[in-house]
Amino acid sequence: MKKSFVRRIARCIGEMGVVSLAVLPLAVSSSWAAPALPAGLTAAQIDDVVARARDAFHVPGVAVAIVHDGQVVFARGYGRRGEDAHSGDVDTRTLFAIGSNTKEFTTTALATLVDAGKLKWDDRVIDHMPEFRVADPAITRDFRVSDLLTHHSGMGEGAGDMMLFSHSTYTRPEVLAALPYMPFTAPFRMDYAYNNLLYVVAGALVEKISGTSWENYVQLHLINAAGLPACQSTPPVKGQMDVATGEGEDSDLPDRATLRLPAVAPAGGIWCSADGVGRWVQMFLNGGKTPEGKTIISTAQRDTVWAPHALLPLPDTAPATQGHFRAYGYGWFTEDFFGKKRVWHTGTIDGMVSYISFLPEMKTGIVVLTNHDDNHATYAIETTLNSLVVTGKSEDWVKHWKDVATAKEAAEAKAAATDGPGSPARPFITLSAQAAHDYVGLYHDDWRGNMHVTQKGAELRLTFDKAIGLSGVLSALPHDLFVVRWDNRAQDAEDDCYVQFLRDMTGKVTDMRMQVVGSDFSFDAQDLHPHRVSDQP
Repeated sequence: MKKSFVRRIARCIGEMGVVSLAVLPLAVSSSWAAPALPAGLTAAQIDDVVARARDAFHVPGVAVAIVHDGQVVFARGYGRRGEDAHSGDVDTRTLFAIGSNTKEFTTTALATLVDAGKLKWDDRVIDHMPEFRVADPAITRDFRVSDLLTHHSGMGEGAGDMMLFSHSTYTRPEVLAALPYMPFTAPFRMDYAYNNLLYVVAGALVEKISGTSWENYVQLHLINAAGLPACQSTPPVKGQMDVATGEGEDSDLPDRATLRLPAVAPAGGIWCSADGVGRWVQMFLNGGKTPEGKTIISTAQRDTVWAPHALLPLPDTAPATQGHFRAYGYGWFTEDFFGKKRVWHTGTIDGMVSYISFLPEMKTGIVVLTNHDDNHATYAIETTLNSLVVTGKSEDWVKHWKDVATAKEAAEAKAAATDGPGSPARPFITLSAQAAHDYVGLYHDDWRGNMHVTQKGAELRLTFDKAIGLSGVLSALPHDLFVVRWDNRAQDAEDDCYVQFLRDMTGKVTDMRMQVVGSDFSFDAQDLHPHRVSDQP
């Protein structure tokens, strides 16, 4: 290729903001043509829906990758790496936290162990991890590897998430030790309830069998082995420049020497770029092999993790997308979409949302990464692009999801004004310092540990052990009921909680119960049963 031609391409890329030659209609020779986008989809359509979604939902940055017919045919970054107007531009190597799209890395790690003959999906967990326990001994004895992965354990939605998120400093062994105290709210293998906790157990199972950490195994056997660029199993650290910052998050990165690996990692800890996830999608569409032919998992295991293993209710959008079933595989949702098979998953963590979707019969995969804590934007972009690939047309999904978001906000505002805490129907009251002192003390929950109610004047505060930064003021309502308003409004405002104190027959405060005021299922305060163990906080 002549140098002058290379310079023209580079200048064109710089002017257009294009980060992939796949969308440039250029030819190097008469026998070469750029890989084409799927029929029905154009670069202009992608740009348009991303622009409209960013505007509608106030998304600072987006990265998109499209895989078709074995090749990455589109990859582009849009907007900023953070909320700060002076943050750098997003490109295809910008690292995003992909949240629960980590789950398929964990199931793929297990699949490599199945391929190696070290594990079977229907093995009992206790046969590999004798220390494994859940609340019911009979369920413990029958709990299979597959039961870790399908969200049908019988535990409640988001059970144990307060040990994984909400500023938690719990280690993975501490999380596993608390597992027997998690309550079951439904029959075993019956009801769907999304669960991160058991994916942490699945990661521990990878560690147990492989003899190395989950982070090391995933990095070596999946990310490095598959050649995923700008992708890592550990959080970014100081010195890494091309890193997105999520909504409400601090852009300062930790020192490598002091980096604390999060317990949640097997359920949501991977950071990856559009280029990295795009190649991950290539591998899956290619039956578990890299574009160069290197096998990461067998096609049989790829098909196993994609297969329906547990049925789910249909979503509200099913009539519009002609959906007739939805199920969960091992780390993947699967459904019919305008008559075609679709495999997909989303991820939300650290103020960012990701979405990966496959249309296997169309030989197409679509990746969307954002740094905004709102899944409406990713749903709008993905549903539009998937519709265009399958049918050549699309409804206005940006408007649809904007209407959904607006209606939800209006309903929440009406509820708060009508009978929410502080409303005329439920006014706050003022306690004397003496009355407030009744609640002061050390409280202990079997799985979440110690909680402290302290007093300064008439003000009461609630804090947690092993949750640096999770603290707030308790505001009183009648009948021993309070609302805790967390100090960190940027990160924790949606997790403000009712706190109900309980008294014994003598009138002494003995226990408390909690429930989120809003609807964040990952702040599973309803599962806490803290008992007062001392009147000294």
